[in-house]
Amino acid sequence: MNTTKTIQSALISVFSKDGLEPIVRKLHEQNVTLYSTGGTEDFIKNLGIPVVPVEDVTSYPSILGGRVKTLHPKIFGGILNRQDNESDVQQMEEFKIPQIDLVIVDLYPFEKTVQSGAPESDIIEKIDIGGISLIRAAAKNFKDTVIVASVDEYSLLLDLISTQNGATTLENRKLFATKAFHVSSHYDTAIFNYFNTDDTIFKTSIANGQVLRYGENPHQKGFFFGDFDAMFSKLHGKELSYNNLLDVDAAVNLILEFKNEAPTFAILKHNNACGLATRSTIYEAYVAALACDPTSAFGGVLISNVKIDVATAAEINKLFCEVVIAPSYEKEAIAILSEKKNRIILVQNDVELPQKQVRTCLNGLLVQDKNNVTDAKQDLKTVTIKSPTAQEIEDLIFASKICKNTKSNTIVFTKNGTLISSGTGQTSRVDALKQAIEKANTFGFDLNGAVMASDAFFPFPDCVEIAKKAGITAVIQPGGSIKDELSIKYCNENKVAMVFTGTRHFKH
Repeated sequence: MNTTKTIQSALISVFSKDGLEPIVRKLHEQNVTLYSTGGTEDFIKNLGIPVVPVEDVTSYPSILGGRVKTLHPKIFGGILNRQDNESDVQQMEEFKIPQIDLVIVDLYPFEKTVQSGAPESDIIEKIDIGGISLIRAAAKNFKDTVIVASVDEYSLLLDLISTQNGATTLENRKLFATKAFHVSSHYDTAIFNYFNTDDTIFKTSIANGQVLRYGENPHQKGFFFGDFDAMFSKLHGKELSYNNLLDVDAAVNLILEFKNEAPTFAILKHNNACGLATRSTIYEAYVAALACDPTSAFGGVLISNVKIDVATAAEINKLFCEVVIAPSYEKEAIAILSEKKNRIILVQNDVELPQKQVRTCLNGLLVQDKNNVTDAKQDLKTVTIKSPTAQEIEDLIFASKICKNTKSNTIVFTKNGTLISSGTGQTSRVDALKQAIEKANTFGFDLNGAVMASDAFFPFPDCVEIAKKAGITAVIQPGGSIKDELSIKYCNENKVAMVFTGTRHFKH
């Protein structure tokens, strides 16, 4: 059975005319009858190409301020009729319904109108009715009809009708239908999410997926769904991998804690900070951050909250690292960092991150609000006789920001605006503490006068006891254990300051 069909008639009704002209001219060249409405009709006429107004087919003008133009049996009959169905063929003749082989239509820009901050009345008018109906009808009847629902498919259509002399195969038409249903489902999801206030219903649609080299490991397929180009300008380097993207995400969320603050530099490995420091210059911050754990920094992701200058770039260039991220760079700094062919250099744009976090779980998804709580001085409640000094308070807040962005269970040590060490992702808080002490000792850091942050409360006083013996003088934790008094008592007896925040920062 021959499923190839030659386009003899087309309905064209689009909001945007970009890229339409060569298609219209090619269809005219192939003697295709063109039907159209409103602005698109005028566009075709201005090209000097004959076009049949939809009103001539339906005997109805565009009514209700343009809300109803194509919604008519003679239009939808022309699209939905089954050409191999005898009853359909007879009714097409009986009601003088013209055959429509190709539909080119797009949708009102609903998402852009929402993003523009337009009033609700304008947003509602951008909910397309006729266009979405035409898309669904033509896509449903892909056996006989070609549907082009986006300017993104214009080049594909033009190539097909040019190389195949206006003919399409069933495979061609089904591909266009698939793309059309993607357009319609994405559009409906955007409208639903605009109206939805029920957090127990979750719908999402991301149109611009990216194929990655592989997933977490080479034997796994990997994809990224998001608008990477909106978040970053990539200046140099190889394609980002699945693991690169996870580390970049962790880096962006961590450095966000230090937005508009003094120069701060962070180095991350496997989603956790292995170095972080705040100084008066970004060069000093980088040098201090690297000293935290130069071993783990090898192959890491580096991020700055301010412009990277030439001196800092020269120091970074001595280290093998996968990715460097900053809001801007000095021109010569880019040249220096680009000396390593594969090093990825990103400019981070000021883009708001999603306020919902999503991950797969069992046979479904877990969705939660983003953790937007950052502990501040006003949140601290001193629960010990000894109060922390002004410097200790600064370091406690600094430690808390890192702790919030480190895998649980975690313990973080900081001193004078510098990450000394951390214990990450341990099954026991005591193990996390011991790991942090061992790391600090390995790299020669003096813990005397350092402070400690914990992502959750201490159910027993063992952690504060071990920390005190290591030299810790102040502790920040959420509090909330039924045995809080045991830890408070130990701190009082051993002159350790401890503050509660009231907010837990688990990160699994």
